[in-house]
Amino acid sequence: MPTKLARRTFLSAIAGTALVLSMGGAALAQEKITLRLSSPSSETDQRAVALIEKFAPAVAEFATFEPHWNSSLFKQGTELEAIARGNLEMSITSAQELAVFFPEFSIFTAGYVHRDAAHQVAVFNDPLMDPFKQKAEDELGVKLLSVMYLGRRHVNLRQSKEELTVMTPADLAGVNLRMPGTDAWQFLGKALGANPTPMAFTEVYTALQTGAVDGQDNPLPTVVDAKFYEVTKQIILTSHLVDLNYLAISLEVWNGLSADQQATLQAAADEASEFGRQNQLQKEVDLVDFLKEQGLDIYEPDLDAFRNQVQSMYLESDFAKDWPEGLIDKINAL
Repeated sequence: MPTKLARRTFLSAIAGTALVLSMGGAALAQEKITLRLSSPSSETDQRAVALIEKFAPAVAEFATFEPHWNSSLFKQGTELEAIARGNLEMSITSAQELAVFFPEFSIFTAGYVHRDAAHQVAVFNDPLMDPFKQKAEDELGVKLLSVMYLGRRHVNLRQSKEELTVMTPADLAGVNLRMPGTDAWQFLGKALGANPTPMAFTEVYTALQTGAVDGQDNPLPTVVDAKFYEVTKQIILTSHLVDLNYLAISLEVWNGLSADQQATLQAAADEASEFGRQNQLQKEVDLVDFLKEQGLDIYEPDLDAFRNQVQSMYLESDFAKDWPEGLIDKINAL
């Protein structure tokens, strides 16, 4: 794929080259540093709230946390490259974005792999994840600090239930479903039965409003936070992906911290992720009634039909060829 080739060319260009930052390691340990984070999410998103309320004060003694929301600093999908080049300190990245660089990460993008939020944490903290973390450090200069629960992703459409009732993947045939632009995201949209349409998150509201796309997929808190409920009429509770993000930091910045500072920063990342996770879980429960009050139809389709089609398509795809042998069994056993 052209995207993969471009990213691999980028990796080759930076391989073996030391990242250059404005301060050396010793200086980082002694001086208060600025940790700029770039993210496409809004400042009211639970991940943002968790980082501002928990992470920022916890590291304040040696670092100034400087978040930039709504892709205002770096365009969505370019944050990892910015970190690798030494132009950015932190990001909230996804398995889909990492899979562009490292195809084996696509196992964490596959539908119906993670069971729930607790399972995500168990996978991230298990030794099976160590080779993935190490590769991101060695080849991209990015350290994955913690896993952040984004929520269960559902299909959200402009059409009313009377116009289109979705019970099986076949019902999504011809539906232009906005998905992020990476290969992994596009494949998931196709596996669901839809016509995946690549589009940046910041463009989705207008696209739904004008009919440029028929729908989008996101967790309920994101639907509310981005006000997609204003321009859609139904939510099908497909739960096709227990979505996650990784809180990431420049390895060069991390290595420049003292051992105590590293421990403090890691604890802050874990606390922020857990805080956001619990808030997100509760919010998912509370928002069903809110969305129904806004006039949206919310219902559950034939989940077995969706699960069977999605899993079979993944196992037959090129993505599965990159998955370490036996890893699915290890994930299922946790």
